[in-house]
Amino acid sequence: MLRGNEKLNWYYAACFTAFWIMLYAAIVVKQVYHLPIPLTHKDAATHAGEFIAERAQDFLLKLTSLGPRVVGSEANEVQAVKLLMDEISEIENQKSDYFDFEVDKQVVSDQYSATRLYQSVQNVMVKLSARTSKSPNYLLINSHFDSKPTSPGASDDGAMVSVMLELLRVLAASNGPLEHPIVFLFNGAEEEVLSGSVGFVRQHKWAKNCKVVINLDAAGSGGRELLFRSAANSPWLINYYSRVPHPFTNVLAEELFQFNLIPSDTDFRVFRNFGRMQGLDLAYAYNGYVYHTKFDSFSVFPKASLQNTGDNVLSLAKSIGNAPEMRNTMTSNYQPEYLIFFDFLGWFVLSYTLNTSIIINLVVCAAALVAIAISLYFVATKANLSWLPFTTYCLHTLIIQILSLVLATGIPLLIAYFMDIIGCSMSWFSANWLICGLYFCPAFFALGICPAIFLESTKKHVLSLNFRIQLFMHSHCLLLIILTITLTFLHIRSAYMCMLPVFFYAAALIVNLITQLHYIGHWFAIPVIMSQIMPFMYFTYIAEYIFFILIPVSGRNGSSTNPDLVISLVAIIITILCSGFLIPLYFLFRKARSIITCFLAATVVFIILASTPIGAPYTAQLAPQRYSIQHTNQIYHNLDGSTRSNESAIYVYQQDRHTETAEDVINRFGAIYEASVVCNDPSTCLQNRPSIFYSPNSLWLPVNESPIIPREKPVLTLTSTTVLNSTNTRRYNYTLTGPDHMAIFIEPKTPAKIVNWSFDEAILATGRKNFAITFSYGVDSKAFEFFIDLEHTTNNGSLGNLEIGIAGNWIHQKIQRAQIYEEFLKSFPDYVASVSWIASYESWLF
Repeated sequence: MLRGNEKLNWYYAACFTAFWIMLYAAIVVKQVYHLPIPLTHKDAATHAGEFIAERAQDFLLKLTSLGPRVVGSEANEVQAVKLLMDEISEIENQKSDYFDFEVDKQVVSDQYSATRLYQSVQNVMVKLSARTSKSPNYLLINSHFDSKPTSPGASDDGAMVSVMLELLRVLAASNGPLEHPIVFLFNGAEEEVLSGSVGFVRQHKWAKNCKVVINLDAAGSGGRELLFRSAANSPWLINYYSRVPHPFTNVLAEELFQFNLIPSDTDFRVFRNFGRMQGLDLAYAYNGYVYHTKFDSFSVFPKASLQNTGDNVLSLAKSIGNAPEMRNTMTSNYQPEYLIFFDFLGWFVLSYTLNTSIIINLVVCAAALVAIAISLYFVATKANLSWLPFTTYCLHTLIIQILSLVLATGIPLLIAYFMDIIGCSMSWFSANWLICGLYFCPAFFALGICPAIFLESTKKHVLSLNFRIQLFMHSHCLLLIILTITLTFLHIRSAYMCMLPVFFYAAALIVNLITQLHYIGHWFAIPVIMSQIMPFMYFTYIAEYIFFILIPVSGRNGSSTNPDLVISLVAIIITILCSGFLIPLYFLFRKARSIITCFLAATVVFIILASTPIGAPYTAQLAPQRYSIQHTNQIYHNLDGSTRSNESAIYVYQQDRHTETAEDVINRFGAIYEASVVCNDPSTCLQNRPSIFYSPNSLWLPVNESPIIPREKPVLTLTSTTVLNSTNTRRYNYTLTGPDHMAIFIEPKTPAKIVNWSFDEAILATGRKNFAITFSYGVDSKAFEFFIDLEHTTNNGSLGNLEIGIAGNWIHQKIQRAQIYEEFLKSFPDYVASVSWIASYESWLF
């Protein structure tokens, strides 16, 4: 039997490491990407009442074959709506006599927020209700059939539309039961700042009865749909979700969304905030590289994902549609109650309230503290140490462990800064495996090197090696306890993640105390290793899907933030949580310091690899770089209608950290066409060439060739001017026609002042000097009418007291483009996925 200070041979460390790697590869990775076997048409006869993925896939092919479905386009307003209505009509013909089946199409116009107007956007709705149902409370299931420019929208959100249609087919063909009606909302303007859902909530007759919503959306393509958000007062809904066949959820994802670390939004916010609904927000998150690009196509979306989502949503629809909780008026009888919820490897879901979590966290921390105190007492007694030298040594151990955590945080963050400085940020964007060496390995090294040196320098201490290793584990547990309590009292719901390793280590410690294994050689390590299997699998499971969410997001999160800092921070947290009790076990092996140093060597190798073409961030089609590019013409008129400025430019809007791609293209073109240099200094841009198209995330290339503007260019017409009760106040009435995406820019010239207008009056009280209002329309292109009441200055407007500019955007139309614009677009590397369009701006003085 090994003695207290005798170590295992160094090569056993390789077996120890291999065990955790195999555990991760064999179980964790498999579960993260596990999908059910999709059912086909052949299975329909033997799987009556079940979701058939192939039927949903058939509709998805039809929908994506229409191409991009942008609000205002024929594909969205005519073809997609007809396709939906035809499919719904077919489903209605197959329904059972148990149900009433009501179909409605909504064309709605409204003002959403102070600066957002929309006109004639379309929604298609079906209400499925039992003939005997008297329930006034409905379940709403929502997805959107429109898409972004250039994108076929297979995942966002065609797949969810297809799921809803197959779900409707399965339910309608059944004989129930269904206590509460279900409204299926296929909304046609989600990508237009959630306009479709706003129109439904505010104006449709069924909206006031909808009390619970299941919102279906996407920020990626395929994989398992993630439940990432729920209403604060719906713990009972999480209970129903926990019964779905393939759960995938975590409150951490909800908090990432709340902290704006995921730059997107869904209709769920509209239903919750304006419709006062409880509900669940589910979305695809895997393969976010293709999100809102031309690569979000039918060919890359797996059929098995449709089956996964269909099984889950069918389960939710049946359970919520018959839930006794739905009998109450949800908004008045249920008080807000925040939940902690998470699944474990897709096997089951745990959920409990925030108040319960406070009790659990504090009880676990208290139990761990008691166990540590008892262990310290027995260690001191066994070693015959008085309290002073023993306490001193414990404090030294705690200080070393704190230093280790500081280094484990600092070194990866320094590497993140370094990679950014040398121009190699996002090296892991395509080659995700680089994260392991760049940020996990240095954290492992930092956690182990200081304790290894300390243990070697104190190897003659009266305490055996086993006890000294356990003191490091106790110190780590103590620090996690402090962190857990702090986050708990800050009401951070993901504080449970710090509590879990404390719980499992405390369990191992209690076993060791009861069995007295901590006295017998290295046997104390067996309960510790066994106790860490569950948290290791869980935290690596979380890391896997947090990375597949955050890595693609870094490609559209702007250039102001170094994405390596975010990725390294996630690696640091996961390292501390899943390996804080495992790294000390390496000290049981001979040459422990050399083993720990191997992690540093791996870090150096990975930094070198990341600095080579291996670390090139982008891969054509698989992991593209995003740019938005527009060719625009800007015309400014004097008061008499003459032109004072007429210029054209190509604007490039960058979306990630790497701007050099666009800068190189612009500079090359600038040299070829003898144009101005790239404008990347905000103060210079705004001072020398002011433009409504400029933003801090844009670059531009002034060009002599103007875009080819279609016939339906914006036309602003002053229809009448009326002097109101005060001679200094006049009402200007206007009509506006043009393309389906426009913006109105209004600026009263000081000291003239707008006292009233047809838009939201609240914005006038903000003291702003100018106003920008976006306007889009769907199926109806009728002229938009508005008025402005302007209090004039003493010059009676002889110099112009009001400037109005109209921007037109042709983002989906097939229009001939200027030669220089085509050449410019072709100059980008093949790994760039751009959204390009033409625009115009024309300004008048009144």
